[in-house]
Amino acid sequence: MKPKQPPGEVRIIGGLWRRSKLPVPDLPGLRPSGDRLRETLFNWLGPSLTGWRVLDAFAGSGALGFEAASRGAAQVQLLERDRLACQALQASIARLSGAADCMRLQCTDALAWMRASRESFDLILLDPPFDADAYDAALQTAVPLLAEGGLLYLEAPRAFEPPPGCVGKKHLKAGAVHAHLFGRVGLAPGESTP
Repeated sequence: MKPKQPPGEVRIIGGLWRRSKLPVPDLPGLRPSGDRLRETLFNWLGPSLTGWRVLDAFAGSGALGFEAASRGAAQVQLLERDRLACQALQASIARLSGAADCMRLQCTDALAWMRASRESFDLILLDPPFDADAYDAALQTAVPLLAEGGLLYLEAPRAFEPPPGCVGKKHLKAGAVHAHLFGRVGLAPGESTP
């Protein structure tokens, strides 16, 4: 069966930049998260991500990271290794009003960046290329970057168990894609101790 071709663009489905289009370069392995999956994920997360620190580790089209920023995330770090995809992401950051204030882009290998980082995030978005088989490594390197109570989203071609230090929150199978939401043991983003 021939792999599905990526669309030429995707739309942001909610928040400040709702209906804004993001270009999708025609690159091998690039398949943006579909509208249904993005809508489901952001329903799981709630209507606002105000103040959240977000990592979109395999950004591709940036659909997940831009969606988070559109819904109020204070900081969104995009990681993408393909130069053409990085150029498209940078153009979208420059084009969307206010995006440069909260979004940062690194054109780098996501796994290497996460291994070296000492940052902490409330939400980490993992959607590696399906043919890369980087899921176990991505989960392993992402968990130490999660803030206490932080959330980890994974799209993969099969179901995964929660990584050590996390619990399963949500799971959905849509076609060939399994969407997972894991939570780091501790307080949820925005909560404080009494």
